[in-house]
Amino acid sequence: MSPQEFGLLLIAVITSSCGQILLKTGALQLGEVTPGNAVSHILSIATTPALLGGLCAYGVGAIAYILALTRINLSIAAPSASLIYVFSVMAGYFFFQEPISIGRAVGMGLIICGVILVTVR
Repeated sequence: MSPQEFGLLLIAVITSSCGQILLKTGALQLGEVTPGNAVSHILSIATTPALLGGLCAYGVGAIAYILALTRINLSIAAPSASLIYVFSVMAGYFFFQEPISIGRAVGMGLIICGVILVTVR
């Protein structure tokens, strides 16, 4: 994998992870959805900056991933995209004080090992 190809995948992973953080931030701002407030919450999505930013970040991530797919085999790109899960768990820990259990830590390690095994020629 060339540095440019790696860069495209990294941009896709990082922007998608940033999208996760922004969507979670926006969701916390909205509060819990109940049957009584579902319609107003759905309408509030369009006016919540964090949610709009999260959707934009996902869009940039999708564009970067599509560009990466023009140059990288799907059998390498798709497993590499699973690093989004690792970044999301770490973001949950650092930004939202979510605990990382032993099982989660082992799972993240397995994902990283799997990506290394798939991408190394």
